[in-house]
Amino acid sequence: MSFNDLIAQPLAINGGPKAVTGTPPSELFHWPIVTDEDISAVTDVLRAGTMSATDITRQFESEFAAWQGTEFALAHNNGTAALLSAMFGVGIGRGDEIIAPSLTYWASALPAFNLGASVVFADILPNTICIDPADIEHRITARTKAIVVVHYCGYPCDMDAIMAIAARHNLAVIEDVSHAHGARYKGVQVGKIGHVSAMSMMSGKSFPAGEAGVLCTNERAIYERAIAFGHYERHGDSLTLPELVALRGLPLGGFKQRIIQTASAMARVQLRHYDERMGEIQCALNRFWDLLEGTPGLVAHRPPKDSGSTMGGWYNPVGIYQPEALGGLPLSRFIEAVNAEGGICGRGINAPLHLHPVFNEADIYGDGVPTRNAFADRDLRQPAGSLPVAETIGERTLGIPYFKHDWAEWIEPYAAAFRKVATQASQLL
Repeated sequence: MSFNDLIAQPLAINGGPKAVTGTPPSELFHWPIVTDEDISAVTDVLRAGTMSATDITRQFESEFAAWQGTEFALAHNNGTAALLSAMFGVGIGRGDEIIAPSLTYWASALPAFNLGASVVFADILPNTICIDPADIEHRITARTKAIVVVHYCGYPCDMDAIMAIAARHNLAVIEDVSHAHGARYKGVQVGKIGHVSAMSMMSGKSFPAGEAGVLCTNERAIYERAIAFGHYERHGDSLTLPELVALRGLPLGGFKQRIIQTASAMARVQLRHYDERMGEIQCALNRFWDLLEGTPGLVAHRPPKDSGSTMGGWYNPVGIYQPEALGGLPLSRFIEAVNAEGGICGRGINAPLHLHPVFNEADIYGDGVPTRNAFADRDLRQPAGSLPVAETIGERTLGIPYFKHDWAEWIEPYAAAFRKVATQASQLL
């Protein structure tokens, strides 16, 4: 049945035929792609007993830095550790503030507490779901040290505007690339635009290595500070800055952030195939959204086609939902109807961090006040209503199928499920 024939059928939730029938090949959605090449690389490490060594890790770092286009890459045991190292690397410390989007995974902001710093959240743009540059500058104070930008769900942030703000105020820019490995902003790969970037490589990410993270930078001082912070076994041959050389031998942060070499070995194999696999994902997700072009109530979460910007591995793909274009149909009802068609739809994003009690109530280290304010010069908490876009975007975004292969015969019926429900939304009111 053609795409147009599928969307013309009565809604499945009302007794009509489903848009998606049959069982798709498991490879359509399965991730990560693990082959004998990955298995051989990992078992070689196991047999050699070098899980805690760094020889393979350093090979991966060299290869990843070349791919990323930065001078340095430093592998970590997870993305959270890489983000913490990035914060320490740019000099964030006691009493400092960082500005971060409220809508992100907690690791983009919460590690600042370990350094005695605090977080000021900024609102997001409703179309990109990334930090709103216009909401950053008025939040900058004498204590602000860095801006954390998150290329959320793969969408590149407005880096021109953000870097200009940072330059005016002498601030560091930390890119969280955990959702956007290989994405491009106006033709430039994200992760090398700011002063330092950090990203997760856990098994669900578009670049998977099991459980791992990596920090990338062109600035040697940031790189060496990150090594000094949590990679004590590499102090002897990696530190050159006198103030760090004098302290070598013990990790400055009291952390051990070494990546296990089974993950490094897997990461090397994944990197050899990533561009091809990323390209396949991009073709598949663009096909899906091209089929839905002009569908009432649905807007693709992707950059304009002529912008030079791309979504990389398109981690956690979402769409923008406009209930006002569908007679006010609640998101929950739309999701229910798409899933009744055999489609894959859900709520796609994080809850806003500025409303979570950990950022507003928790006295984590026994300071007698919420940790967020422990070393601040004012109350930094941001109540409900203070970041309106972040607080309401959850009802205006939905998760879509995360295709790993550009198989039109399957993508079309999944897209038809969305278009069928949107074009017949009046029957659900």
